[in-house]
Order: sequence, then structure tokens, then C-alpha cells
Amino acid sequence: MSGEARTVRALVVEDEFLLLALLEELLPDLGVEVAVCARSLDGALAAARETARFDIALVDVNLGGEQSYDAVEALLQAGVPTLFITGYGSGSLPPRFASVPVLGKPFGRDDLARAIGTLTAGQAQA
Repeated sequence: MSGEARTVRALVVEDEFLLLALLEELLPDLGVEVAVCARSLDGALAAARETARFDIALVDVNLGGEQSYDAVEALLQAGVPTLFITGYGSGSLPPRFASVPVLGKPFGRDDLARAIGTLTAGQAQA
């Protein structure tokens, strides 16, 4: 097996166009391919049924006024390392998501890099 690092594939669930564009720009520089994008709860739920297409998930909490909790539950049940992206703070999340890391909006490249590192740390050993 070669020593090359495998590209991590991500599901990105974000309804704000500018933030989605920013993530699509930053993630490849961090070794993450945006494999699937969803901009709504329905899209996120559909993507959660196709977990073979991605390794990690970055999910906005509020999608056009709907909460992404059902999609995140499905991703977690499928064993997909998942990160919440939110401007509300981790204290606003239901207790059942206490173990899910949170990236607060606004965020910078270094914040995103740390969050991705947290999600992929366990995968390097798998």
C-alpha cells in the first residue's frame, strides 16, 4: 500500500449559497473532496441514504427554517462522522447531539481545518 493520503469525501449540507461556495473553495485545500451537496432537509435526508458516496458530513443546523436533526440522526446511525455548522452555538442543540462537534459561524480556514481534523482523526486508524 502506498504512503499517499486518501482524499476524504464530504457531504456538505448548507442552504446559504455564499457559505456553500466558500466550503467548496476551502475544502479541497484541506484534502477534502466535496462529493455531495444538499441545500435542503429533503436533500440531506436523501444523501444520508447514500453514505457510500462520502466519508464525513458537514451539516448546517437550520436549512431554510427546518432543522437538520433527522438527517444528522441518520448519518450518525450509519456511522458517518458528522459536524454541525451553526451560528446558534452548541448550547442550542438538543442534548442527544452533545457528542457531535460544532463549527460556529462565522469561521475561518483554520477553524475549518481543525474541525475536519477532528472528524477524520478516527478514520486514519480504520
